[in-house]
Amino acid sequence: MKHYHRALTIAGSDSGGGAGIQADLKTFAALGCYGFSVITALTAQNTRGVTAIESVPAHFVEQQMEAVLTDIGVDAVKIGMIHSPEIIGSVAATLQRYRAPNIVLDPVMIAKSGDRLLQKEAVQALAKLLLPLAAVITPNLPEAAVLLGRPLERLVEMEQAARDLARLGPAAILLKGGHLGGERSPDLLYQRQEDRVTLLDGSRVQTANTHGTGCTLSSAIAAGLARGLALAEAVRRAKEYLTGALQRGAAYRLGSGHGPVHHFWEHWS
Repeated sequence: MKHYHRALTIAGSDSGGGAGIQADLKTFAALGCYGFSVITALTAQNTRGVTAIESVPAHFVEQQMEAVLTDIGVDAVKIGMIHSPEIIGSVAATLQRYRAPNIVLDPVMIAKSGDRLLQKEAVQALAKLLLPLAAVITPNLPEAAVLLGRPLERLVEMEQAARDLARLGPAAILLKGGHLGGERSPDLLYQRQEDRVTLLDGSRVQTANTHGTGCTLSSAIAAGLARGLALAEAVRRAKEYLTGALQRGAAYRLGSGHGPVHHFWEHWS
């Protein structure tokens, strides 16, 4: 019998379909994985913004995890929006209990529209409980600045910031430089055990359809790890996949705000 490459997303639901659970599952499917989910929050959301958030009770988040991990198992986990300290605690404890491998943590704090997706009091719990479990974390510069307690605004600051984030426990950091502006979009991968720094440069894609880019990149990395790729190769391929999704998605119009990337650009257009 054949076996699926199993990728679990633990994140919030985006009713507009461009980010969160929906983006993760689309990415898993596009990259050859069987995707399944644990929903941590419900959002009323479209391309213009988030109008309401309802957290799922922490005990029910844990019940979802128990249900899938005791039966399906997992090859990689992507963690996205986890709204409260209570949910963070439940997720961390359950992942440790089942020794979940290849955890990719996208520390989602602010939506593309500027809406806050992580309670302020949850930041400390995120750093203490989840960062040490992660094979890689994928913060953008504003998220890294919150975790480190200092501003990050220049490319020359990124390497030291990644090293400082590594001291919080994750095995690797992919620090995304998209907020730097300009024609390039540089990301920096730091692998703590090897003390290796890799700069992943790329051209900035001119498009308004950028909703869900962070979710898509982190879930693409998780898909690569689920398929057995080494981290650096999983990151490289994930960045290439996202670039294609941005380029092909630029030709479409959906809604009146930030539209989604094209998750299935390699399969249909």
